[in-house]
Amino acid sequence: MQTLTPLEIMEKLVGFPTVSRDPNTDLVDWVEGYLASHGIESHRHWRDDAKTHCALFAHVGPWEEGGVVLSGHTDVVPVDGQPWTSNPWTVTERDGRYFGRGTCDMKGFDALAIWALVEAKRRGVTRPLQLALSYDEEVGCTGAPAMIAAMQGVLPKAEAAIIGEPSLLKAVSGHKGGVGVATHVVGFEVHSSIMHKGVSAVMEAAKLIDWANEVNAERMAATPEPLAAMFDPPWTNAHVGTIEGGTANNITAKDCRFVMGFRVVPGEDKQGWVGRYTARVREVEAAMQAVHPEARIDLAPFFDVPGLKPEEGGAAEALVRRVTGDNASHVVSYGTEAGQFQEAGYSAVVCGPGSIEQAHQPDEFIEKSEFEAGARFMEGLLEELA
Repeated sequence: MQTLTPLEIMEKLVGFPTVSRDPNTDLVDWVEGYLASHGIESHRHWRDDAKTHCALFAHVGPWEEGGVVLSGHTDVVPVDGQPWTSNPWTVTERDGRYFGRGTCDMKGFDALAIWALVEAKRRGVTRPLQLALSYDEEVGCTGAPAMIAAMQGVLPKAEAAIIGEPSLLKAVSGHKGGVGVATHVVGFEVHSSIMHKGVSAVMEAAKLIDWANEVNAERMAATPEPLAAMFDPPWTNAHVGTIEGGTANNITAKDCRFVMGFRVVPGEDKQGWVGRYTARVREVEAAMQAVHPEARIDLAPFFDVPGLKPEEGGAAEALVRRVTGDNASHVVSYGTEAGQFQEAGYSAVVCGPGSIEQAHQPDEFIEKSEFEAGARFMEGLLEELA
């Protein structure tokens, strides 16, 4: 029975290229086998019948409720087109940093959590410790809700969930929510010399994207509510990250596709923003159909991530503060799976080593000192559970 260090575990995890579009089962197989070698039973939840992606969760300690769950995700973003100076699928140490895809977001934390679970089993704890590793976080936190639901009745319900997204090991008690709407603009093709007789899906899509610019300018100019003022930026923003459409420069585009996303401050209604966007879409669609009745705009939900609301006397936040000594208030503008745990009845907090500024970047890294601080955090947590 080999016991690996946190660094050795991170090296194993980074070695699996678990980009969200690709299967994560090789990584899960390894984690399951490693935990089993230490007498820890794991449970899987499959995304669908294709069995290409799955979540894994496990429990050590007394078989009772009220424990702590360490939550991370197994998927990473692509490295395509990024100018890496070392192999992204190998942990490379240089200049006091560990480089590799996922070292920061978030296989570094995953490795520490796996190490802590094995240590909790070896040392014995009086309060349970659980591990939960999800899939498809990087494509809209779509895997965690099904995983959390699958955990119910299989494991005793934990009281506190620590979601280990990179936060420099600060106790982050609030973050924005997110909602995305897949948008398919369907135009009518004609030669561009008579474009007034056709409908360009690309040019009509541009009206909706410019609407997002108008919304952002409006929100930026408004006085934020007290809760919103805690965030940077202190408003809900609209964003389009990718767009595709058209067939040739001299043809009005038949199709254009993009996702309209909103980063919503806690307390604001995500679906209210969807409704506002939908109203603008129908205005544009009506003008399109006045030119040609076959033109239309189709909308579909793409992702819906709840925000994390600061808890009054939250157990998870209090636990992290005891371990870290951090007494300041922290919120972040990115979304995590913490809000999903909170919606499922867990007290939730975000706390993990590394900085979000390194996430998704070429030559992604975690500072060696941060990773070591993460190990000390786990030691402190084990003392709490002992």
